Amino acid sequence: MKVARLYVFAFVCVHFAVTARAQQAPLTIGQAVAAALRNYPSIRVTQEQMNAAAAGIRLAQTAYLPRVDTLAQVNRATRNTFYGLLLPQSIIPGVDGVKADNFGSVWDSGIGILVTWQPFDFGLRTANVAAATAGRERAQAAASRTQYEISVAAADAFLTVIAAEQTAQAARTAVNSWQTISATTHALVSAQLRPGADESRVQAELALAQTRLSQAEQAIEVARATLRQFVGITPGGGPRLDPGKLVTQLPPERPEQPLEASANPRAAEQNAIVAEAQSQLKALDRAYYPQFSMQGLAAARGTGMLTGGGRLSGINGLAPTTQNYGVGLTVTFPVMEKYALREQEAVQAANLHASQAQYSLITTTVQAQFDSAVATLAGARRVAAGTPVEVSSARVSLDQATARYQAGLAPIDDVAQAQRLLVQAQIDDALARLSVWRARLEVETARGSIQPFLSELSQ
Repeated sequence: MKVARLYVFAFVCVHFAVTARAQQAPLTIGQAVAAALRNYPSIRVTQEQMNAAAAGIRLAQTAYLPRVDTLAQVNRATRNTFYGLLLPQSIIPGVDGVKADNFGSVWDSGIGILVTWQPFDFGLRTANVAAATAGRERAQAAASRTQYEISVAAADAFLTVIAAEQTAQAARTAVNSWQTISATTHALVSAQLRPGADESRVQAELALAQTRLSQAEQAIEVARATLRQFVGITPGGGPRLDPGKLVTQLPPERPEQPLEASANPRAAEQNAIVAEAQSQLKALDRAYYPQFSMQGLAAARGTGMLTGGGRLSGINGLAPTTQNYGVGLTVTFPVMEKYALREQEAVQAANLHASQAQYSLITTTVQAQFDSAVATLAGARRVAAGTPVEVSSARVSLDQATARYQAGLAPIDDVAQAQRLLVQAQIDDALARLSVWRARLEVETARGSIQPFLSELSQ
């Protein structure tokens, strides 16, 4: 009984899971864009880069804090000292002791703390913080640009899937129509009212229509694969797509406002790069100044060596027994850094000029993209206005050609030609509306945000 109950429970769970999936609401274009902004990996990359830039600001601000260094040391060594000079180095230790010519060792110890603080620095720390802040703003602009590009790519992929589905629907209608014509032609040929060549021609047209349907279905799968990488749908799964107004209505006509190219996220990011380069150049300009450091020292030393050269026994010297303290002001000036800083400033100035030129290039490209999109939108509207007439005329032509063929007044070629014209007209009509929406997407893409495009579809 327990096993039977488990089987029943499993069956109920599977049934409800399948039913829930079947009843899952179709995915709209707005939901697809939102899912892409949640799931696409590059979004998380830019967010972490922005977090790193924010940490960089906090790191630059730590330069205002005093520096505190502590030291504790115990050693056992000889104390032979000598007269003479050594240039600054970090290998041979300085020895405090007396002249002696033996290798007897003693205990030495030391402990100390040194506090160093710069009361002023001629604006160097402020400039470094400003440069780090500009880096964070550049990272934020990069994150906004990434979100913008992902949303545009997801919306474009959604439109591509809908266009492929509309093409497949027209191809499927053509297959059904040729199957009907095939049945009619077969009956006429069997009654010896039409030659057998007509049936062969219809079979060839049917096979061609089925081939085009297969190609259209292949295009759907390829387009869905592209959409899946943005939306995060598992291969072979995912909800159906809801085209909404894309295949039934056109976007409302409105006068296009002039473009503000600087509002485009790509231009905004490049402008942030320019600002960062300017801040870094200002920081370099503040580097060639004297550095003033206030210092405070407290230290204690211990040694097992006597001033006369003798040595204390046991653990004498392990504890610091002699104390010292001191305060002072240290001024350092990197005299020869002037030449290196001059070349660094030249490099940074060149980078700044290149960034400014890149900004001009981006704004020019965005303006050209906007002008092209506006022209495309106007042309797509004109095409969409004529395709319904094309479909209606092609359908009438097919009906007439079919009637004439059945009456023996026209060859099968007229029916085939009329059928092809109808299929092409249906595809043109379906894609014409999508082309208008795609052009509207391109216009809003140039403006820098596709939210108005999504809002028009959701109204």
